[in-house]
Amino acid sequence: MSTNTITNASETDFVINPKKFVLWLIIVASVMLFAGFTSAYIVRRGEGNWELFNLPSNFIYSTIAIILSSVSMQLSTLSAKKLNHAKASLFLWFTLGLGILFCVLQYLGWKQLIADNVYFAFSNPSNSFVYVITGVHLAHMIGGILFLSIVSIQSLSKTKNGSGMNIYHSMCNTYWHFIGILWIYLYFFLYLNR
Repeated sequence: MSTNTITNASETDFVINPKKFVLWLIIVASVMLFAGFTSAYIVRRGEGNWELFNLPSNFIYSTIAIILSSVSMQLSTLSAKKLNHAKASLFLWFTLGLGILFCVLQYLGWKQLIADNVYFAFSNPSNSFVYVITGVHLAHMIGGILFLSIVSIQSLSKTKNGSGMNIYHSMCNTYWHFIGILWIYLYFFLYLNR
């Protein structure tokens, strides 16, 4: 065996799929973005002029929905790895439905905030932070729903032709768990730091 073959073999051991690499860059950038938001929240709260209010109960329900969607996404991934394509597809569609439910519950949560006279206003930063943090997370969630929709549609053909789990399913699984964990962190952060 030549030295060149050994070098090439060891180099390929660490190669990551470029699409997965881009996904991880997006995740790292998102973590930095929300770390900035939560840091700014804490610093600004310490300066005073901070209005206390209760988070809407719909945010609790949306947290439950996103946890259930993460479970169904994982079940889809496990089913796809076992080549049970019908079950994998079913769990993908269930995950998609729960993702849409999460978005609806977030919208209803904002309506609940407005009903409680908590508006996006520059006069009180505590209100604005809640809208910005939940709104930017919702944008990430909508991106995840679009990605999940594509993977769910692909899963219908996999059910028919029997092909295995592809890279997009794996990437969608990673991203979906990320936005779920991110929401749980944000919810408890906002709840504990009112």
